[in-house]
Amino acid sequence: MRPAGRAALRLTVFLGASDRWRHRPLSTEIVHRAHAAGLAGATVFHGVEGYGASSVVHTARLLSLSEDLPVTVVIVDAEERVRAFLPVLAEVVTGQLVTLEPVEIPQLGRPGEHGRPGESEPEGSA
Repeated sequence: MRPAGRAALRLTVFLGASDRWRHRPLSTEIVHRAHAAGLAGATVFHGVEGYGASSVVHTARLLSLSEDLPVTVVIVDAEERVRAFLPVLAEVVTGQLVTLEPVEIPQLGRPGEHGRPGESEPEGSA
């Protein structure tokens, strides 16, 4: 369920494309764990250029052929649900930057209009 119309928390994990968890991309592992935990959603963004703690610039420019491009995983849900997920995340994240930011999720459109197919808000909620 989306926490629309109220405050929420955004969890962002900054990774490299080469980060792995048991031979699987770490971003994939995080998304699957977030799904199993019942979080509202998780999205993986692949960057074309960036640098982190190593101060080495990784880029997708043709002549560079970097193998460790920046990747972020973003999860947004109610604060208590995101905070409850942190111990699960700690099992797989070792040294990568993790941030938490408060966000507001506005209620746009009519209730149920932008939810999953067949999903609607209970009467009287908004």
